[in-house]
Amino acid sequence: MWELIFSLANKMALISWVALILLPRWDALYRILFYGAVFLLGLTYMTALGGVLTGFIPSDGKIDFSTIAGVRSIFDTDVGVVIGWVHYLCFDLFVGLWIARNADAHGIHRIIQVPVLALTFIFGPVGLVSYIVLRYIMRNGRIEGHLPA
Repeated sequence: MWELIFSLANKMALISWVALILLPRWDALYRILFYGAVFLLGLTYMTALGGVLTGFIPSDGKIDFSTIAGVRSIFDTDVGVVIGWVHYLCFDLFVGLWIARNADAHGIHRIIQVPVLALTFIFGPVGLVSYIVLRYIMRNGRIEGHLPA
């Protein structure tokens, strides 16, 4: 069961990222990705985590976030890996949506957005920090955000 949830979550995230990067940015696309993919990933996370915390879903150990060994033991189980991975997928996609909307609102060309979104998809915080730095540089007029048509 956990392998199936892991696989479906990965596919949903990948399709969402491809759509975010390649498709026209209509409001409908943002709504589908936010209320569809981000919501479903978040709901999957909440359901699995809630199941483990309440004991409804068996876990192979106690949950301990206070030590490295305790956190490592959480990821020694399939359910722990799925919960952790879905957490990453959900938050990274949410951050990617924010970056795309913010960049669109500030007229940052899509070609400039692609590497930042790819970094966010693959390395999460690296993409977010890259976008923050990019926005800072652009605000101070150091680079032009619009490319010739």
